[in-house]
This record gives sequence, C-alpha cells and structure tokens, in this order.
Amino acid sequence: MDLGLGGEKALYLYSDGASRGNPGPSAWAYILLDEYRNLIEERAGSIGRGTNNEAEYRGLIEGLRAALRHGPARLSVYSDSELVVRQMNGIYRVASPRLIPLYREAKSVSGNFQKIEFHSVPRDQPCIAKADQLCNAVLDRERGD
Repeated sequence: MDLGLGGEKALYLYSDGASRGNPGPSAWAYILLDEYRNLIEERAGSIGRGTNNEAEYRGLIEGLRAALRHGPARLSVYSDSELVVRQMNGIYRVASPRLIPLYREAKSVSGNFQKIEFHSVPRDQPCIAKADQLCNAVLDRERGD
C-alpha cells in the first residue's frame, strides 16, 4: 500500500487486545513490520483488569510508540477492532469515560507521523491472529497455565 510520500520510510503496525471477562484480565500486543513486510518487533503485555476495548487501545498506543522509535514518516495501522479504527478515523465519537483518555493518548502519539492511516481487518488476518496469540499467551501466563 502506497501512502503517497514517495520513497520515505513506511511501517506497518498490527495491534490487538484481549480480555477474559469484560472487564477482566486484559492484555495487548502489536506486530511492527518494515516497508518490505519484514518483522521489526512484536511485543505483548498485561494491563491488569480492563475491558477488551481498553486492551485494544493499549495495543494501539504501545505499537504507535514502537513505530515512533523507528522514525517513519508514514504508518499504516491495522486492527480487528472496528470501534478503535472508526474512532481514530473520526467516524465514531468516543463516549466511554474509560476510553476517552486512551483515545486522546493514541491521537497525541499518532500526530507525530507525517501520514497515518487506520484500517479495519478481519480477526483471521495473519498478523492480527498472531497478535491475538501473543495476547492470549500473556493471559495464560498470568493465570498460571
């Protein structure tokens, strides 16, 4: 996907979140790829008790921060959370008091990119499926599985 900025560095971010219970134990994950779709890094972590949407936003924020460390001018973000994608694209307003600070943080970090796009993808998209596995591994470790 060409974001229209010539030869400037582009990255691809896939983010996910998971919650067992809503709210319940929650985790986030992201996968960051370079312009050739090679893996740069993948990470996952716990947010403790939270909602699925909170975990989705935390995965996005952590992934955006990771992308910033690599200095791209353009970033394509992919998530299976239609809510997060539509809120970040300005289609849906953010009404939940639990999500407003996370949305503001995500918007603040995303403002550091010259060009950024948010895309909704199905849960079975391979990088999203991998991010989901990373989230579930964190939740399994916390549960002692």
